[in-house]
Amino acid sequence: MCGMSQQRPDRSNTNTLAARPDASMSLLNNVMDHSLDDGYAEAAARKSEAGVRGLPRTLRAKLGLAAGLVLAAVVVTVGAAQARISAPTLAKERTELINRIQKGTGEADRQQQRVDALRDDVSRMQREALKKHGGDKAELLALLSGSSQATGPGVKLVVDDAKGAESNGGGPRESSGFSDTGRVRDRDMQRVVNGLWASGAEAISVNGQRLTSLSAIRAAGDAILVDNKPLVPPYTVLAVGDGQRLSTAFQDSADGQYLHVLQENYGVRTRISAENEVTLPPAPSLIVRTAKPQAGAAKADGADTGKGTS
Repeated sequence: MCGMSQQRPDRSNTNTLAARPDASMSLLNNVMDHSLDDGYAEAAARKSEAGVRGLPRTLRAKLGLAAGLVLAAVVVTVGAAQARISAPTLAKERTELINRIQKGTGEADRQQQRVDALRDDVSRMQREALKKHGGDKAELLALLSGSSQATGPGVKLVVDDAKGAESNGGGPRESSGFSDTGRVRDRDMQRVVNGLWASGAEAISVNGQRLTSLSAIRAAGDAILVDNKPLVPPYTVLAVGDGQRLSTAFQDSADGQYLHVLQENYGVRTRISAENEVTLPPAPSLIVRTAKPQAGAAKADGADTGKGTS
């Protein structure tokens, strides 16, 4: 046995079957060999066994289905007809509403014109009465009270909101109830006007609104009101006085420094210039409800004029 040579087994004649080339794609083969139609067929068979049918086959069921379809069609048709009928009515109501709004707006404009005309008449009669009873000092008194136009040298101060006025932030003005948004507030304008008065201004107007001893600067939301009339930025302040001296005195004052701080820290834009001549309109009306002329007022020489100023 040890001397005999062992031959290696010959595998060329084996009867083993060769592997299929697509043996690794059994999932795809299963999908291709068994289409979805078989699943549909099985589901249909189960429904048939359970007695479930697609369409009604009895006469009663067919009549019920037909009645349901007719009812649905009637509902849709009636709804479309009602929408078509009501469309002209809605359009008519809309037109009537627009006409009422336009009529009301026109009436409001006419009333405003009447108010302006009456205000002008009242101002004219006030000036005439002031001239009649004021003697030689009538023009000066009218000028100081703001009932007449003022013209002369002065300054022009323009104050505007910062470019990024909508951005919110923190700042010392919040402690006074003002949000630091870079917007000019009514308190800022109050300080500007008071600073100009203290610096020697003889007459002041803001965006064409003449200021008097009865004027008020308030806020309504983000809007600034001068004598209850809203103003929009930029705010142009005109002041009659010695132009260059008034400008220097205001910028050196505490209120001028306050405006400079607003410019440096919050981006509020300001521009001031001395003018050779500025013109301020008269105040719309001067109504005194509390102050009364002093009876028996005496001059320096002891003569009793019986007149006073309001």
